[in-house]
Amino acid sequence: MRGIVFRGGVGVPVRVRTHFLDFPRADVTLRRHTPMDYSYGAAAALPQGRRRTGGHAAVRVFSGVQPTGNLHIGNYLGAIARFVRLQGQAECLFCVVDLHALTVPRQPAALCADTLGVAALYLACGIDPARAIVFVQSHVAEHAELAWLLGCVTGFGELRRMTQFKDKSARAGEGEGVNLGLFAYPVLMAADILLYRSTAVPVGDDQRQHLELTRDLAERFNARFGECFPLPEPLIGETGARIMSLQNPGEKMSKSTEDPMSRIDLLDTPDAVAAKCRRAVTDSGREVRYDREAKPAVSNLLEIFTLVSGEPVAALEARYGDRGYGAFKAGLAEAVNEALAPIQARYRDLEAAPDHLAEVLAGGAGRARSLACPVMADVRRRVGLTAAR
Repeated sequence: MRGIVFRGGVGVPVRVRTHFLDFPRADVTLRRHTPMDYSYGAAAALPQGRRRTGGHAAVRVFSGVQPTGNLHIGNYLGAIARFVRLQGQAECLFCVVDLHALTVPRQPAALCADTLGVAALYLACGIDPARAIVFVQSHVAEHAELAWLLGCVTGFGELRRMTQFKDKSARAGEGEGVNLGLFAYPVLMAADILLYRSTAVPVGDDQRQHLELTRDLAERFNARFGECFPLPEPLIGETGARIMSLQNPGEKMSKSTEDPMSRIDLLDTPDAVAAKCRRAVTDSGREVRYDREAKPAVSNLLEIFTLVSGEPVAALEARYGDRGYGAFKAGLAEAVNEALAPIQARYRDLEAAPDHLAEVLAGGAGRARSLACPVMADVRRRVGLTAAR
Protein backbone atom coordinates (compact mmCIF):
# COMPACT_ATOMS: atom_id res chain seq x y z
CA MET A 1 0.00 0.00 0.00
CA ARG A 2 1.09 3.59 -0.31
CA GLY A 3 3.42 4.14 2.65
CA ILE A 4 1.60 6.17 5.25
CA VAL A 5 3.68 8.87 6.92
CA PHE A 6 1.92 10.50 9.84
CA ARG A 7 3.01 14.09 10.00
CA GLY A 8 2.46 15.09 13.61
CA GLY A 9 -0.13 17.38 15.07
CA VAL A 10 -2.77 16.65 17.65
CA GLY A 11 -5.36 14.13 16.49
CA VAL A 12 -9.02 14.67 17.11
CA PRO A 13 -11.59 11.87 17.21
CA VAL A 14 -12.81 11.08 13.72
CA ARG A 15 -16.23 9.42 13.70
CA VAL A 16 -16.69 7.57 10.45
CA ARG A 17 -19.34 5.51 8.71
CA THR A 18 -19.71 4.12 5.22
CA HIS A 19 -21.87 6.02 2.76
CA PHE A 20 -22.35 2.87 0.68
CA LEU A 21 -22.53 -0.83 1.43
CA ASP A 22 -24.25 0.26 4.64
CA PHE A 23 -25.95 -3.07 5.24
CA PRO A 24 -28.90 -3.38 7.62
CA ARG A 25 -27.82 -4.42 11.08
CA ALA A 26 -31.03 -5.75 12.55
CA ASP A 27 -32.04 -8.06 9.74
CA VAL A 28 -28.87 -9.82 8.64
CA THR A 29 -29.17 -13.58 8.63
CA LEU A 30 -26.97 -16.60 8.33
CA ARG A 31 -28.46 -19.64 6.64
CA ARG A 32 -26.88 -22.73 8.09
CA HIS A 33 -26.33 -25.54 5.60
CA THR A 34 -23.69 -27.75 7.29
CA PRO A 35 -21.78 -27.59 10.57
CA MET A 36 -18.94 -25.79 8.76
CA ASP A 37 -20.82 -23.62 6.28
CA TYR A 38 -22.56 -20.34 7.03
CA SER A 39 -23.72 -18.30 4.05
CA TYR A 40 -24.04 -14.59 4.61
CA GLY A 41 -27.58 -13.91 3.46
CA ALA A 42 -29.55 -10.68 3.42
CA ALA A 43 -31.49 -11.37 6.59
CA ALA A 44 -30.59 -13.78 9.45
CA ALA A 45 -28.97 -14.13 12.87
CA LEU A 46 -25.37 -14.81 13.81
CA PRO A 47 -24.62 -18.24 15.29
CA GLN A 48 -25.41 -18.40 18.98
CA GLY A 49 -22.39 -18.02 21.22
CA ARG A 50 -21.64 -20.02 24.31
CA ARG A 51 -22.81 -18.85 27.70
CA ARG A 52 -20.42 -16.32 29.09
CA THR A 53 -20.00 -14.67 32.45
CA GLY A 54 -23.00 -12.56 33.19
CA GLY A 55 -25.48 -15.24 32.15
CA HIS A 56 -26.09 -14.16 28.56
CA ALA A 57 -25.13 -15.72 25.26
CA ALA A 58 -22.53 -13.67 23.40
CA VAL A 59 -21.25 -13.81 19.84
CA ARG A 60 -17.61 -12.84 19.61
CA VAL A 61 -16.14 -12.20 16.16
CA PHE A 62 -12.42 -12.06 15.37
CA SER A 63 -10.78 -11.22 12.08
CA GLY A 64 -7.64 -9.57 10.80
CA VAL A 65 -5.90 -8.19 7.74
CA GLN A 66 -2.21 -8.48 6.93
CA PRO A 67 -0.27 -5.24 6.34
CA THR A 68 1.32 -6.55 3.15
CA GLY A 69 1.09 -4.67 -0.12
CA ASN A 70 -1.81 -2.48 -1.12
CA LEU A 71 -5.26 -2.96 0.37
CA HIS A 72 -7.59 -3.24 -2.60
CA ILE A 73 -11.28 -3.26 -3.29
CA GLY A 74 -11.40 -7.04 -2.92
CA ASN A 75 -10.13 -6.67 0.67
CA TYR A 76 -12.82 -4.08 1.26
CA LEU A 77 -15.74 -5.93 -0.28
CA GLY A 78 -14.68 -9.35 0.98
CA ALA A 79 -13.59 -8.40 4.49
CA ILE A 80 -13.67 -4.83 5.78
CA ALA A 81 -17.21 -4.01 4.63
CA ARG A 82 -18.39 -7.09 6.50
CA PHE A 83 -16.46 -5.94 9.57
CA VAL A 84 -18.40 -2.67 9.45
CA ARG A 85 -21.78 -4.35 9.56
CA LEU A 86 -20.76 -7.01 12.07
CA GLN A 87 -19.72 -4.41 14.65
CA GLY A 88 -23.41 -3.63 15.14
CA GLN A 89 -24.37 -7.26 15.70
CA ALA A 90 -21.68 -8.83 17.87
CA GLU A 91 -18.68 -8.25 20.10
CA CYS A 92 -15.94 -7.71 17.50
CA LEU A 93 -12.15 -7.69 17.50
CA PHE A 94 -10.47 -6.49 14.31
CA CYS A 95 -6.73 -6.86 14.20
CA VAL A 96 -3.85 -5.79 11.97
CA VAL A 97 -1.95 -9.09 11.89
CA ASP A 98 1.59 -7.78 11.55
CA LEU A 99 3.24 -10.98 12.86
CA HIS A 100 1.77 -12.88 9.91
CA ALA A 101 3.38 -10.38 7.56
CA LEU A 102 6.84 -11.51 8.70
CA THR A 103 6.54 -14.84 6.87
CA VAL A 104 8.05 -13.03 3.86
CA PRO A 105 11.03 -10.62 4.00
CA ARG A 106 9.92 -7.08 4.83
CA GLN A 107 11.75 -3.78 5.25
CA PRO A 108 11.13 -2.73 8.89
CA ALA A 109 10.14 0.84 8.01
CA ALA A 110 7.71 -0.37 5.34
CA LEU A 111 6.11 -2.89 7.69
CA CYS A 112 5.61 -0.22 10.35
CA ALA A 113 4.11 2.23 7.86
CA ASP A 114 1.86 -0.40 6.30
CA THR A 115 0.62 -1.51 9.73
CA LEU A 116 -0.45 2.03 10.58
CA GLY A 117 -1.90 2.41 7.10
CA VAL A 118 -4.15 -0.64 7.44
CA ALA A 119 -5.31 0.56 10.86
CA ALA A 120 -6.16 3.97 9.38
CA LEU A 121 -8.08 2.30 6.53
CA TYR A 122 -10.04 0.26 9.07
CA LEU A 123 -11.31 3.50 10.57
CA ALA A 124 -11.70 5.27 7.23
CA CYS A 125 -13.87 2.43 5.93
CA GLY A 126 -16.25 2.72 8.87
CA ILE A 127 -14.99 0.54 11.72
CA ASP A 128 -15.81 2.44 14.91
CA PRO A 129 -13.39 1.87 17.83
CA ALA A 130 -16.26 2.68 20.19
CA ARG A 131 -18.14 -0.38 18.89
CA ALA A 132 -15.28 -2.76 18.06
CA ILE A 133 -11.81 -3.48 19.41
CA VAL A 134 -9.20 -2.35 16.87
CA PHE A 135 -5.59 -3.25 17.60
CA VAL A 136 -2.26 -4.53 16.28
CA GLN A 137 -1.50 -8.21 16.77
CA SER A 138 2.06 -7.76 18.07
CA HIS A 139 0.81 -5.37 20.78
CA VAL A 140 -0.75 -8.36 22.55
CA ALA A 141 2.05 -10.83 23.36
CA GLU A 142 -0.38 -13.60 24.24
CA HIS A 143 -0.94 -14.29 20.52
CA ALA A 144 2.60 -15.65 20.15
CA GLU A 145 2.49 -17.54 23.45
CA LEU A 146 -0.72 -19.38 22.60
CA ALA A 147 0.63 -20.14 19.12
CA TRP A 148 3.56 -22.01 20.70
CA LEU A 149 1.29 -24.02 23.00
CA LEU A 150 -1.08 -24.90 20.15
CA GLY A 151 1.92 -25.81 18.00
CA CYS A 152 2.77 -28.45 20.57
CA VAL A 153 -0.53 -30.23 19.85
CA THR A 154 -0.34 -29.79 16.05
CA GLY A 155 0.87 -32.58 13.78
CA PHE A 156 3.56 -31.97 11.17
CA GLY A 157 1.41 -33.70 8.57
CA GLU A 158 -1.54 -31.41 9.27
CA LEU A 159 0.50 -28.33 8.42
CA ARG A 160 2.17 -29.96 5.43
CA ARG A 161 -1.28 -30.58 3.92
CA MET A 162 -2.31 -26.93 4.07
CA THR A 163 -3.09 -25.83 0.50
CA GLN A 164 -1.78 -22.30 0.93
CA PHE A 165 1.53 -23.56 2.28
CA LYS A 166 1.92 -25.94 -0.65
CA ASP A 167 1.09 -23.20 -3.16
CA LYS A 168 3.32 -20.54 -1.60
CA SER A 169 6.24 -22.88 -0.99
CA ALA A 170 6.02 -24.11 -4.58
CA ARG A 171 6.28 -20.52 -5.81
CA ALA A 172 9.12 -19.71 -3.41
CA GLY A 173 11.13 -22.82 -4.27
CA GLU A 174 13.38 -24.78 -1.96
CA GLY A 175 15.85 -23.27 0.50
CA GLU A 176 15.54 -19.95 2.29
CA GLY A 177 12.35 -18.97 0.45
CA VAL A 178 10.34 -21.28 2.73
CA ASN A 179 10.59 -20.56 6.45
CA LEU A 180 9.10 -21.95 9.63
CA GLY A 181 6.81 -18.94 9.93
CA LEU A 182 5.15 -19.77 6.61
CA PHE A 183 4.78 -23.40 7.63
CA ALA A 184 3.34 -22.59 11.08
CA TYR A 185 1.18 -19.66 9.87
CA PRO A 186 -2.11 -21.58 10.39
CA VAL A 187 -1.22 -22.26 14.04
CA LEU A 188 -0.72 -18.55 14.70
CA MET A 189 -4.03 -17.91 12.95
CA ALA A 190 -5.67 -20.47 15.24
CA ALA A 191 -4.13 -18.74 18.26
CA ASP A 192 -5.44 -15.37 17.06
CA ILE A 193 -8.97 -16.75 17.02
CA LEU A 194 -8.97 -19.00 20.09
CA LEU A 195 -7.18 -16.49 22.33
CA TYR A 196 -10.43 -14.52 22.55
CA ARG A 197 -12.68 -17.60 22.58
CA SER A 198 -14.18 -16.29 19.37
CA THR A 199 -17.37 -17.95 18.13
CA ALA A 200 -17.48 -16.61 14.55
CA VAL A 201 -14.84 -15.68 11.99
CA PRO A 202 -15.44 -13.88 8.66
CA VAL A 203 -13.21 -15.75 6.21
CA GLY A 204 -12.75 -15.99 2.49
CA ASP A 205 -13.03 -19.25 0.61
CA ASP A 206 -9.25 -19.67 0.67
CA GLN A 207 -9.15 -19.57 4.48
CA ARG A 208 -11.71 -22.30 5.15
CA GLN A 209 -9.02 -24.96 5.52
CA HIS A 210 -7.19 -22.88 8.13
CA LEU A 211 -10.38 -22.41 10.13
CA GLU A 212 -11.04 -26.14 9.98
CA LEU A 213 -7.57 -26.66 11.49
CA THR A 214 -8.44 -24.11 14.19
CA ARG A 215 -11.52 -26.12 15.11
CA ASP A 216 -9.49 -29.35 15.10
CA LEU A 217 -6.89 -27.85 17.44
CA ALA A 218 -9.59 -26.50 19.76
CA GLU A 219 -11.23 -29.93 19.92
CA ARG A 220 -7.89 -31.65 20.54
CA PHE A 221 -6.91 -29.19 23.27
CA ASN A 222 -10.33 -29.55 24.91
CA ALA A 223 -10.07 -33.34 24.83
CA ARG A 224 -6.62 -33.35 26.44
CA PHE A 225 -6.96 -30.54 28.95
CA GLY A 226 -10.68 -30.02 29.51
CA GLU A 227 -13.25 -27.72 27.92
CA CYS A 228 -11.47 -24.44 27.20
CA PHE A 229 -12.25 -23.16 23.70
CA PRO A 230 -15.49 -22.86 21.72
CA LEU A 231 -15.45 -24.10 18.13
CA PRO A 232 -15.61 -20.98 15.93
CA GLU A 233 -17.93 -20.97 12.93
CA PRO A 234 -17.00 -19.44 9.55
CA LEU A 235 -18.93 -16.54 8.08
CA ILE A 236 -18.64 -16.89 4.30
CA GLY A 237 -20.11 -14.17 2.11
CA GLU A 238 -22.42 -15.11 -0.75
CA THR A 239 -21.05 -12.24 -2.79
CA GLY A 240 -17.86 -10.29 -2.24
CA ALA A 241 -16.13 -13.18 -0.45
CA ARG A 242 -13.86 -13.78 -3.44
CA ILE A 243 -13.32 -10.84 -5.78
CA MET A 244 -11.13 -11.97 -8.66
CA SER A 245 -8.22 -10.37 -10.49
CA LEU A 246 -9.06 -7.80 -13.17
CA GLN A 247 -6.51 -9.47 -15.45
CA ASN A 248 -7.27 -13.12 -14.71
CA PRO A 249 -10.75 -14.04 -13.45
CA GLY A 250 -9.40 -17.45 -12.45
CA GLU A 251 -7.23 -15.91 -9.71
CA LYS A 252 -8.26 -14.08 -6.58
CA MET A 253 -7.50 -10.34 -6.48
CA SER A 254 -4.31 -10.16 -4.44
CA LYS A 255 -2.14 -7.57 -2.71
CA SER A 256 0.97 -9.55 -3.55
CA THR A 257 0.46 -9.83 -7.31
CA GLU A 258 3.13 -7.85 -9.13
CA ASP A 259 0.79 -6.52 -11.82
CA PRO A 260 -0.89 -3.37 -10.42
CA MET A 261 -3.54 -3.54 -13.17
CA SER A 262 -4.91 -6.71 -11.59
CA ARG A 263 -6.49 -4.85 -8.67
CA ILE A 264 -8.10 -1.56 -7.68
CA ASP A 265 -6.35 -0.22 -4.60
CA LEU A 266 -8.39 1.67 -2.02
CA LEU A 267 -6.08 4.67 -2.37
CA ASP A 268 -5.97 4.71 -6.19
CA THR A 269 -6.62 8.04 -7.88
CA PRO A 270 -9.77 8.41 -10.02
CA ASP A 271 -7.65 8.31 -13.18
CA ALA A 272 -5.94 5.09 -12.04
CA VAL A 273 -9.31 3.48 -11.30
CA ALA A 274 -10.64 4.46 -14.72
CA ALA A 275 -7.53 3.07 -16.44
CA LYS A 276 -7.73 -0.23 -14.56
CA CYS A 277 -11.41 -0.64 -15.39
CA ARG A 278 -10.78 0.09 -19.08
CA ARG A 279 -7.98 -2.50 -19.19
CA ALA A 280 -9.85 -5.18 -17.23
CA VAL A 281 -10.15 -8.36 -19.26
CA THR A 282 -13.59 -9.37 -20.56
CA ASP A 283 -15.10 -12.42 -22.20
CA SER A 284 -15.90 -13.10 -25.83
CA GLY A 285 -18.93 -11.30 -27.24
CA ARG A 286 -20.22 -7.93 -26.05
CA GLU A 287 -23.21 -8.82 -23.88
CA VAL A 288 -23.05 -7.74 -20.22
CA ARG A 289 -24.51 -10.74 -18.44
CA TYR A 290 -23.84 -12.49 -15.12
CA ASP A 291 -22.74 -16.07 -15.72
CA ARG A 292 -19.77 -17.32 -13.69
CA GLU A 293 -19.24 -20.29 -15.98
CA ALA A 294 -19.64 -18.75 -19.43
CA LYS A 295 -18.57 -15.15 -18.65
CA PRO A 296 -16.32 -15.22 -15.55
CA ALA A 297 -14.56 -11.91 -16.28
CA VAL A 298 -17.74 -9.90 -16.84
CA SER A 299 -19.41 -11.61 -13.87
CA ASN A 300 -16.53 -10.52 -11.63
CA LEU A 301 -16.91 -6.91 -12.81
CA LEU A 302 -20.67 -7.09 -12.29
CA GLU A 303 -20.12 -8.34 -8.75
CA ILE A 304 -17.85 -5.39 -7.97
CA PHE A 305 -20.34 -3.00 -9.60
CA THR A 306 -23.35 -4.23 -7.63
CA LEU A 307 -21.46 -4.21 -4.32
CA VAL A 308 -20.10 -0.69 -4.61
CA SER A 309 -23.28 0.83 -6.06
CA GLY A 310 -25.98 -1.16 -4.28
CA GLU A 311 -27.73 -1.63 -7.63
CA PRO A 312 -28.94 -5.20 -8.30
CA VAL A 313 -27.14 -7.24 -10.93
CA ALA A 314 -30.38 -7.57 -12.90
CA ALA A 315 -30.69 -3.80 -13.14
CA LEU A 316 -27.08 -3.49 -14.33
CA GLU A 317 -27.66 -6.20 -16.93
CA ALA A 318 -30.76 -4.36 -18.17
CA ARG A 319 -28.86 -1.05 -18.43
CA TYR A 320 -25.66 -2.30 -20.06
CA GLY A 321 -26.66 -5.65 -21.58
CA ASP A 322 -26.41 -4.67 -25.26
CA ARG A 323 -24.38 -1.45 -24.99
CA GLY A 324 -21.01 -3.18 -25.07
CA TYR A 325 -18.14 -3.36 -22.63
CA GLY A 326 -16.92 0.23 -23.10
CA ALA A 327 -19.99 1.84 -21.57
CA PHE A 328 -20.14 -0.82 -18.87
CA LYS A 329 -16.54 -0.25 -17.79
CA ALA A 330 -17.00 3.52 -17.77
CA GLY A 331 -20.02 3.12 -15.48
CA LEU A 332 -18.07 0.74 -13.24
CA ALA A 333 -15.19 3.22 -12.89
CA GLU A 334 -17.60 6.01 -11.97
CA ALA A 335 -19.30 3.85 -9.31
CA VAL A 336 -15.99 2.72 -7.81
CA ASN A 337 -14.62 6.26 -7.65
CA GLU A 338 -17.81 7.50 -6.00
CA ALA A 339 -17.46 4.73 -3.41
CA LEU A 340 -13.77 5.33 -2.71
CA ALA A 341 -13.90 9.14 -2.45
CA PRO A 342 -15.19 9.38 1.16
CA ILE A 343 -12.88 6.59 2.32
CA GLN A 344 -9.89 8.40 0.87
CA ALA A 345 -10.98 11.70 2.42
CA ARG A 346 -11.29 10.13 5.88
CA TYR A 347 -7.93 8.39 5.40
CA ARG A 348 -6.28 11.74 4.72
CA ASP A 349 -7.85 13.15 7.90
CA LEU A 350 -6.43 10.25 9.91
CA GLU A 351 -3.06 10.55 8.19
CA ALA A 352 -2.92 14.12 9.48
CA ALA A 353 -3.90 13.02 13.02
CA PRO A 354 -1.30 10.41 14.09
CA ASP A 355 -1.89 10.96 17.79
CA HIS A 356 -5.52 9.95 17.44
CA LEU A 357 -4.65 6.76 15.58
CA ALA A 358 -2.00 5.87 18.16
CA GLU A 359 -4.56 6.46 20.92
CA VAL A 360 -7.11 4.21 19.21
CA LEU A 361 -4.57 1.39 18.80
CA ALA A 362 -3.30 1.70 22.38
CA GLY A 363 -6.85 1.61 23.72
CA GLY A 364 -7.71 -1.36 21.51
CA ALA A 365 -4.63 -3.31 22.62
CA GLY A 366 -5.53 -2.68 26.26
CA ARG A 367 -9.06 -3.95 25.73
CA ALA A 368 -7.76 -6.97 23.81
CA ARG A 369 -5.28 -7.82 26.59
CA SER A 370 -8.07 -7.64 29.17
CA LEU A 371 -9.77 -10.48 27.27
CA ALA A 372 -6.60 -12.42 26.39
CA CYS A 373 -4.88 -12.49 29.79
CA PRO A 374 -7.56 -14.49 31.65
CA VAL A 375 -7.72 -16.99 28.78
CA MET A 376 -3.95 -17.47 28.80
CA ALA A 377 -3.94 -17.86 32.59
CA ASP A 378 -6.52 -20.63 32.17
CA VAL A 379 -4.53 -22.25 29.35
CA ARG A 380 -1.28 -22.19 31.35
CA ARG A 381 -3.00 -23.76 34.33
CA ARG A 382 -4.56 -26.49 32.21
CA VAL A 383 -1.28 -27.52 30.52
CA GLY A 384 0.63 -27.49 33.82
CA LEU A 385 2.77 -24.36 33.55
CA THR A 386 3.64 -22.86 36.92
CA ALA A 387 2.11 -19.50 37.77
CA ALA A 388 4.41 -16.51 38.10
CA ARG A 389 4.32 -14.73 41.44
